Amino acid sequence: MKQGVAMLISDKGLRFALVVGVISLTIGLLAFAYNWKIVGGGWPYFGTFLFPGNIVLSFFSEEIDFWPKFALQMSGQFLVPFLVTLGVFRLKN
Repeated sequence: MKQGVAMLISDKGLRFALVVGVISLTIGLLAFAYNWKIVGGGWPYFGTFLFPGNIVLSFFSEEIDFWPKFALQMSGQFLVPFLVTLGVFRLKN
């Protein structure tokens, strides 16, 4: 019987990937709040901290309204590190 992709990923790998994704999302939210509320925009390291989210935003037009763009950025902030971590665990096993 052939195992699916989900069976190849260990519980430890999935949990670690979730932790990495949540940490990345938390860093992204804190960096966004810092840039928005404290600095007032234009923080030089903003793009560095939100790099995973900016990867996802690069596939969309700049004319998107604020809230959908924010949702896309934060979902990318979680998904990119999560999927990369899962991929590394899958290659490792």
